[in-house]
Amino acid sequence: MILYNETVNIDNNVAGEWLQWMKEVHIPAVMGTGFFLNNQIARLINEVENGGTTYAVQYYCRSLVDLEEYQREHAPELEQRHLKRYEGKFVIFSSMLEVVASDVERPSKP
Repeated sequence: MILYNETVNIDNNVAGEWLQWMKEVHIPAVMGTGFFLNNQIARLINEVENGGTTYAVQYYCRSLVDLEEYQREHAPELEQRHLKRYEGKFVIFSSMLEVVASDVERPSKP
């Protein structure tokens, strides 16, 4: 499984509206492409004061092939919508991770 992570620092003046738009518009559009199994949004707790709030928007997909097809066929349009709406108000970087273990349990105490 592949985890596609987009870390976004969004200007505090629009952070609330951005989060709502992500939940109601952007993420449903990404999920609607059919390439991802699930998603989550996490907020950075130990934020450095920089006038913004940092979120990790994460999508899980079956394979790197699926992710690459999504990036070719759908990502440019979706990224352009995000840029047009929030231009100059965010910084973003993306990463692709291979999930090598999930839900690993702590060993029981003897």
